[in-house]
Amino acid sequence: MNQCPAPYFQRLLGISVCCALSFGEVHAETTLSGGVNVGREYDSNVSIDEVEASSGRSDHALVYGADIGVDQTLGDNAKASLSYSFGQTAYDTYSRLSRQTHILGANLSANIGAISTGLNYFYINALLDGNDFLTYKRLSPSISGFASKRWFFRGAYVRSEKSIETRSGRDAITDGAELDAYFFWKGLRRYINAGYNYKSENSQADRFDYRSHGLKLRFVQRFTAFERLSTVELSARFEQRDYSADTPSIGEERDDDRLRLKAELEIPVTSYLNWQVYGAYGDYSSNLPAADYDQTVVGTRVEIRF
Repeated sequence: MNQCPAPYFQRLLGISVCCALSFGEVHAETTLSGGVNVGREYDSNVSIDEVEASSGRSDHALVYGADIGVDQTLGDNAKASLSYSFGQTAYDTYSRLSRQTHILGANLSANIGAISTGLNYFYINALLDGNDFLTYKRLSPSISGFASKRWFFRGAYVRSEKSIETRSGRDAITDGAELDAYFFWKGLRRYINAGYNYKSENSQADRFDYRSHGLKLRFVQRFTAFERLSTVELSARFEQRDYSADTPSIGEERDDDRLRLKAELEIPVTSYLNWQVYGAYGDYSSNLPAADYDQTVVGTRVEIRF
């Protein structure tokens, strides 16, 4: 499999470290945060998105997880952070598709006048039924800033590498770009986020190579209920994939359209306890029958934050 060259990561990290040290002051402050959550959800079509495998069967699952993060200020203009999260989806019937995910993240950011620069890294390890399944690494330098009082923009380059156990043909390196715009109607109480992303994925097996264009739209509304601030979030994502080589089973290049809709309500019960209700729908359209399916997920969970 193609490997991301070490000098590439070292150069990006070096640039961000230099920026942080150049614009940060000597004094620093450390903040620790975290949480645990547990809930139940219903899945209309238990699936493995990374390998386009759907069971066509529904199931219920116990979902739970935990996360912890530490933020370290490097003066007035720079910050570093580390985070770790754990998540488990344990299906009642299809336990062989139960998924456990570990995510380790690191971020370094610095403000240069009105512009913010950042370097973000994620390492993800996922298991199916306790067995190794997916390793994913993602490195992304970014630049962002306010164009006016209400408009905020962010652009990023993304380089990722994934490896799927027993499916080496799907091992891939992906290069991409992201552009996001935020319009704040009432500060963080009500805003819209629209975004575009481009990806070029180079896999070990040519039939999995593709280029994609994606659009997203999010609406966030916070409102006061029972003297606490609740949040409603609605989102839609669309991705169009063009594959560059014929898929043997259909004798032609794949052409996929993916639409994902999601709604979530979060209600704080106390200062530390939140109740969440969510629902999601995915419509995966493809000329490859195995990748042509739809899925609905609804669930609820409680979360304790500290």
